[in-house]
Amino acid sequence: MTAAVDGATGRVNQKARTRKAIVDACRELTRSGAELTMPDVARAAMVSEATAYRYFPDLVTLLQEALAGLWPPAAEALAPVAGSADPAERVGFACAYLMRGVHAYQGSVRAMISHTIAAPARAQAARPGIRFDLLDYALAPFEDPAGPAFLPPAAMARLKRELAVVVSAEALFVLTDLCGLPVDEAVAAAVPAAQTLTRAAFAAPAAG
Repeated sequence: MTAAVDGATGRVNQKARTRKAIVDACRELTRSGAELTMPDVARAAMVSEATAYRYFPDLVTLLQEALAGLWPPAAEALAPVAGSADPAERVGFACAYLMRGVHAYQGSVRAMISHTIAAPARAQAARPGIRFDLLDYALAPFEDPAGPAFLPPAAMARLKRELAVVVSAEALFVLTDLCGLPVDEAVAAAVPAAQTLTRAAFAAPAAG
């Protein structure tokens, strides 16, 4: 009986180690910025591709687990502008932060975008809402009528939707892949666009 219990425990532990090895390999590939596919992860984890798929039905499911905790909370990411009362400055910093992070982790980001474009019903649940967390934090002081500036709820919601187009991985890849810009120039192009949208919204809040 003891041998049977020990054997079962050993199998459970081995499965846990294998799963951790797959997640760790995916996370390390993500940090490298390299192209990321399930075969790449399996090789890095030193398991077969079939084994990787036994633990994770698809790459998106694996990426969801591997990316958890990889990006810092928005308050930590935007700490350098935490004291700013300028919405455009805060949004510009958030834009630059997101785009540089996307560039650093671009292999996993591209893989996630590719898979969720093919299955759009999964996109909202599967893709981490990093841009939305950053924008929410950047604009939070201006949702309070007693704050340094105030944007009415409807105008704020519209601004966040508009910024979601510019403060995004997709925008970065348009600028780098299609426009041929180096990442620094891509960021330098995107930040003023995000700031212009922000200033326009705060210049005419009644339009909201």
